[in-house]
Amino acid sequence: MMFNIATSLREWREGVSLPVFLLAAGFNILLIAFGGVFTETAGRVFQHLLSFITTSFGWYYVLTMAFLLGVVLWLLVSRYGDIRLGNPDEEPHFSLPAWLSMLFAAGMGMGLVFWGVAEPLHHYQNPPRAESLSTAAVQEAIRFSFFHWALHPWAVYVIFGLGIALFHFRYNLPLAPRSLLYPVLGERIHGWVGHVIDAFCTIGTLLGVATSLGLGAMQINAGLSQVTEIAYDKHAQIWIIVLISLVATISTVTGVSRGIKYLSLFNSAVFVCLLLFVFLTGPTLFQVKLLVTGLGDYLQNLISTSLWLDTRQNSDWQANWTLFYWGWWMSWSPFVGIFIARISRGRTIREFVSYVLLVPALINCLWFSVFGGTALYVERFGAGQLLEPVTENVAMSLHLLLEHLPWTQFMQWIALGLIVIFFITSSDSGSFVDDMVTSGGNPNPPVANRVFWGISEGAAAAVLLLAGGLQALQSASVSAGLPQSLLLIMACIGLVKTLRTKEEVFDKKKCRS
Repeated sequence: MMFNIATSLREWREGVSLPVFLLAAGFNILLIAFGGVFTETAGRVFQHLLSFITTSFGWYYVLTMAFLLGVVLWLLVSRYGDIRLGNPDEEPHFSLPAWLSMLFAAGMGMGLVFWGVAEPLHHYQNPPRAESLSTAAVQEAIRFSFFHWALHPWAVYVIFGLGIALFHFRYNLPLAPRSLLYPVLGERIHGWVGHVIDAFCTIGTLLGVATSLGLGAMQINAGLSQVTEIAYDKHAQIWIIVLISLVATISTVTGVSRGIKYLSLFNSAVFVCLLLFVFLTGPTLFQVKLLVTGLGDYLQNLISTSLWLDTRQNSDWQANWTLFYWGWWMSWSPFVGIFIARISRGRTIREFVSYVLLVPALINCLWFSVFGGTALYVERFGAGQLLEPVTENVAMSLHLLLEHLPWTQFMQWIALGLIVIFFITSSDSGSFVDDMVTSGGNPNPPVANRVFWGISEGAAAAVLLLAGGLQALQSASVSAGLPQSLLLIMACIGLVKTLRTKEEVFDKKKCRS
C-alpha cells in the first residue's frame, strides 16, 4: 500500500512517545547488532541465560501461572460480569466470528500448528512420569499438551487484556501497559515509570513474536522442502522471514478493520478445513476417545499438575517444555492482551473472560486430539515411522503426518498456506501492538511506526535463528517472561482492587489519554 513518506514522518514525530520508542528501539538494535556480528557468542549467552532462569526461577514461574489462572477463574464467576468495556449501552465493535478469529490468530496461531503433532510425540517418547512408549505415556502426552496450551496461556491474556480494556474504555487511560498500574502507582504512570514499563513490554512483545516468527519460518521451510526443491537451511528461513514480514507490514499499514480482520477470518476458515480433513480421514474414533479421556484427565489433575515441579536429578524436561511455555505466554501477554483489548470494546467482563479463556482453550484441546492423536495412532498402530524423523526435526512434523493421509501433496500445500497466514497475522498484530505502545497508547498509531516495528520483528527473528535456532528462540521467550510476570501480578492486584472498590478508583477528569 502506497503512502506519502513526508506525511508519515510528520505523523510519527507528532504521535510517537519518544522515551518509550528510544528505549525499545535501542534494545532491539543492540540485539540485532550483537546477534548478527557476534553470532556464536550470542548463542552461548542465550544458552546460559536459559539455564540460569529455568534453574533459579522455575518454581516462581510455576506459582505465578497457577496464581494467574486462579484470579481468572474467580473473575469468571464473580458478580462483576455485567460491567461493559465501554459505555453502558455500547455494542461490540466487531462481530463474534471476527472477534474470535482475530484473538485466536494473535494468541496462538503458528505455535499451535508447529507443536500440534510434535509435542504429543515427544511426550510419548519421553514422558515426565510414565514409562516411555506405553499406554500411560499416551495419556500423559495428551494431558501435558492440554496443560501447556489450554487454560493457563489464555488466563495470562485475560489478565492483561481485561485490565487494559477496562482502564482504557471506561477510564480513558492510554491503551498501553502502564495503565495496568494506575490503581497502584497513580499519576506516576504518566512519567518515567510508565515509559520504562511500556518499553519493557514492547521488548517482551518483540521477543515473543520473534520466537513465533522463527518457528513459523522453520515450518514453512520444512513444508517447501517437502513439496519443492528448496533446501531446508537457515538461509532459506531468513529469506522466508524477509518476504513474509514485508507482506505483514503491508497488512499492518492497512489497519485492524481491513487487513488484519480479513486475514484472520480467512485464516480461521483454512484452519477449520484442515482440522476437519484430518479428523475425517484420520482415526476418528481414536481422536474422539483421546479428547474425552484427555479432558477428564486434564481437569482432574489441574491443581496438582499446575503446582508440580520436576525434582528429578539431571532432568531438563520441565525447563524444555513447561517453563519454556510459561515464559513464552508471559512474554506474549502485552502483545496479545493489548491487541484483544483493542478489538473488545463493547463486550462485558463476563463475555470477555468466558470467550477468551474457554473457547480458544477448547479449540486447542481439539487440535491436539486430532493432530497429536493421529500421530500417536500412526506410531502405535500404523506404520510407526513418525517418531524418529519428528524428534530429529520438529518443523517437519505436520508435513510428515500428512504423508500418512489422502491427498498428501495437496494438503501439504494447504498446511503451508495456513502457516504462512498465521505468520502474517502474528507479525502484523504484534507490530501493531508495538506501534500503539510506543505511540503512547494511541489505538491508531502513525504509519511510519508500523513499518519500523514490522521490519524490526522480522530482523529479531532472523538474528535469533542465526544465533542458535530453536534454543535461542526458547531462551528469548523464557527470559522475556521474567519481567512480564511482575507486571502481571501487579495487574491482578490493580484489577481486583478496582472491581472490589465501591467508589470509582479513578477520577475521569484527572485521567489523561
